[in-house]
Amino acid sequence: MALMLPLALLVALLVDRAFGEPPAWMHPVVGMGRYLGWFRLTRLPAPLAFVAGALAWTVAAAAVVFIALWLEGQVLLSLQPWLSPLRLAGAAVLIGLLLKPLLAWRMLAEEAMAVEEAMAVEAALAESLGAGRARLSRLVSRDTSALTDTEVREAAIETLAENLNDSVIAPLFWFAIAGLSGAALYRFANTADAMWGYRDEREWSGKWAARADDLLSWLPARLTALLIARPSLRLLREARRTPSPNSGWPMAAMALRLGVRLGKPGVYTLHADGRQVSSDDLHAARTVAWHAVVAGAALIALLAWTLRS
Repeated sequence: MALMLPLALLVALLVDRAFGEPPAWMHPVVGMGRYLGWFRLTRLPAPLAFVAGALAWTVAAAAVVFIALWLEGQVLLSLQPWLSPLRLAGAAVLIGLLLKPLLAWRMLAEEAMAVEEAMAVEAALAESLGAGRARLSRLVSRDTSALTDTEVREAAIETLAENLNDSVIAPLFWFAIAGLSGAALYRFANTADAMWGYRDEREWSGKWAARADDLLSWLPARLTALLIARPSLRLLREARRTPSPNSGWPMAAMALRLGVRLGKPGVYTLHADGRQVSSDDLHAARTVAWHAVVAGAALIALLAWTLRS
């Protein structure tokens, strides 16, 4: 039984690499987003908006955990994997297939590289830059309409690093800790933060969601950073430059690993004495991120095995 979760983790990553994302109609994260999109809590007074947002988050989180526990339980009850290696392998495959939609490495890498591909179009600079901005806008919430080609590439690398944690390492970490329900709860919390956690008219309704994501991402974000770059006092200092308590860690680690300067205009700069991002750096960032996925999966699989041995 101790091998089931590590094997399921491997199955999920292999399926992700081979096939990518399932159709939207059967994707659990898409369903989470639709639920979150139903709510328009911004017209409420601040205290009521906070309570309503917390209640809407908690009800859905409980439902997500219940469904994940039920599905995992059905696999275990039907296959009874403790009875034979064949049953164990079957259970690992099924749970791995259930885990797959809760992580997304292939889509993340493809979307990040599509930004560079759009920038490299054989066209006038203004046209290729516009194509790069348009591709980037699918990945980030910031306004991309006035970004330079360097800023577009910086933002794409930052997004790749940040979502390496959000879309891969953190779901796998919580899967190792709490099984399918842990991964599902994390992806719901992260999706809620992405949709509600803004410092605008949504601030109070999304405050609970933002804090929940901060809490659940705290350890995985630091693990992701250490998978990208060596631990150092410089990494600690750079990671603290962003407003987020967590996203600065993988982004700062990537900046230091590549030796480049990254930043969001008017908000923060990471590795300010690094060189300017070039057209080759997104490819290098993808390679670094892929190595982090492999190393992280091995480490987290060992953690899952150790916890259940």
